[in-house]
Amino acid sequence: MTNRYLVFGASHGTGLEVARQLTARGDRVTAVVRQTSDRSGLEPLGVDFVIADVLDAAAVDAAFRSGDHRAVVCTVGGSRKEPQRPDVIGTQNIVDSAKRHGVRRMVLVTAVGAGDSRKVLSENAWKFLGPVIELKTAAEACLTASGLDATILRPGGMNSDAATGTAIKTEDHGVMGTIQRADLAAIVIECLDDDTTIGRIYHTIDPGIGEQPPLQRGEAPRAGEEKP
Repeated sequence: MTNRYLVFGASHGTGLEVARQLTARGDRVTAVVRQTSDRSGLEPLGVDFVIADVLDAAAVDAAFRSGDHRAVVCTVGGSRKEPQRPDVIGTQNIVDSAKRHGVRRMVLVTAVGAGDSRKVLSENAWKFLGPVIELKTAAEACLTASGLDATILRPGGMNSDAATGTAIKTEDHGVMGTIQRADLAAIVIECLDDDTTIGRIYHTIDPGIGEQPPLQRGEAPRAGEEKP
């Protein structure tokens, strides 16, 4: 039987890669996107769309009512310049709706530096990302306290080049590195398929990419790095 997955943050980045890889293997995807989202990457995939802002609890609930979903994936983020990022409120709304609708399985993508990995970030990285990382930490807490069958993935630096196939997930929360978004998406799906990952938090890195993220090296942020 074809599985159906609900993906928040599906219009770009890791969420788009998750949708692409799930549909490529024959699964159905409900992509939750904002009214203003660019859907050009999703439209060729044949996904179903739900228009919703994760800050709107009623809209999130409507997304869950749109089908019988096996699991939910949350990759939502935002810019540090936004008046209200969706990390905490959005995650809580998704968690609450998942519980109401009996969707037990959830994978949440946050960032290295959240929770018990704060010390991994360099002083420079914390300077730029500190407030965002605090929100990621709170988002993780929403999920871990929910009782859902949850897995949390923490990428460090992310690139959008082709997948390397050499990325890994590790429970060593002292590591920082870089990963391609396509490889991170593959790890998301690997976790969805593997119940032994429930209740665990992983850092995701690619040992084949030797260079640390620019912020970690002391550089100024590049385009997109303000939106982990």
